[in-house]
Amino acid sequence: MHIREYTDDDLDAVFRLRRLAFNAAERPERLVKPGTHGLVAELDGRVAGVLSIGAFAQFYGGAAIPMGGIGGVAVDGATRGRGVANALLDAALSTMREHGQPLSVLYATVPTLYRGRGWERAGVFEWVELPMDRLLSVPRPAELIPSRPACESDLTALHDCYLEVARTIDGMADRRPPRIELGKVLELDLVSVLPGPNGLRGYLTAKRESGGDMGRLKVFDLVGVDVEAQLNLLASLASWTGTLEAIDLRITDPATLNLLGGTPIRYSVWTSAWMLRVVDLPAAVAARGWPRPANAVVDLEIIDEHAPWHAGNQRIVAEDGVVRVEPGGTGAVRLHARALGPWFSGAQNTHALRRAGLLEGDPADAVVLDQLVGASGVPRLADFF
Repeated sequence: MHIREYTDDDLDAVFRLRRLAFNAAERPERLVKPGTHGLVAELDGRVAGVLSIGAFAQFYGGAAIPMGGIGGVAVDGATRGRGVANALLDAALSTMREHGQPLSVLYATVPTLYRGRGWERAGVFEWVELPMDRLLSVPRPAELIPSRPACESDLTALHDCYLEVARTIDGMADRRPPRIELGKVLELDLVSVLPGPNGLRGYLTAKRESGGDMGRLKVFDLVGVDVEAQLNLLASLASWTGTLEAIDLRITDPATLNLLGGTPIRYSVWTSAWMLRVVDLPAAVAARGWPRPANAVVDLEIIDEHAPWHAGNQRIVAEDGVVRVEPGGTGAVRLHARALGPWFSGAQNTHALRRAGLLEGDPADAVVLDQLVGASGVPRLADFF
């Protein structure tokens, strides 16, 4: 088997695989795009598998950590069972490390495949259905902030507004170009902004959709940097009462719904779970933002046969507000590769990891790992790839 980076010459072969695997209907014009690269596996001189790696970054502790977003993993039906997908994932780990991506995220249709290579569930991507009567029960804003349609000159300010909120929510992507084309947002049916004295206080992006008697509004982003901005945006959605069946809201800021919304005890939620893989532990720890911890040392043994560069005995050292990883130590706490992602993201504490068989060793030593990451809520993404 031969693994290599794909080129545009592989477009027909890759499209054939993805059409078979995902029922893809549109053949793209190009395979190699800015902010994305990928790998193909060849068997007997024929492309037998493919995956793509997008250049993203995720916020943890307020710091944006480069992340390889894996998508479009497809294997020829005639060559399944010959280790093609596993070989691609192994090669992707080395490739992401070479590209300076110490984290990797994917949305798994077959979790067992990716767990076998060290990915584990670490966060959610959610949509919520909001019946119009629930929007009418949201408190009215005390301050009216006039909104206006966005234009091209607002793109930088719109992105800055998103970043102001996103950096406070662990797991959120920073939507960095070129992987994310900022101008694409203006193709949506509704993009409104709330101007403020120093940029935008908030914005709303949405698409009108058919369905039922009156149709729905699909809201991709509802982002407000303060409570009045949030309430003004919710009021703008309530103004659609009488012309819509309901609103589907993609959760960007969980505070919008959890602390301001009028959702009942039961409501409809569509959730996709994403899996995180720590590709390079020392680099990931060095890049992360951490709550200012007390000085501490945790001796780890990392079990990770697919990323040997960080396997073995490692020490996590918190000293004078800085957290780092250095080789050595006693290996008092054993962490399997699948434990690294849920721990790093804060999705699971060491007690849950122990019950899942992914952590062993002295509980008193392990609890320092929980103290390091803190408790900042469920990690989230508002982007699907």
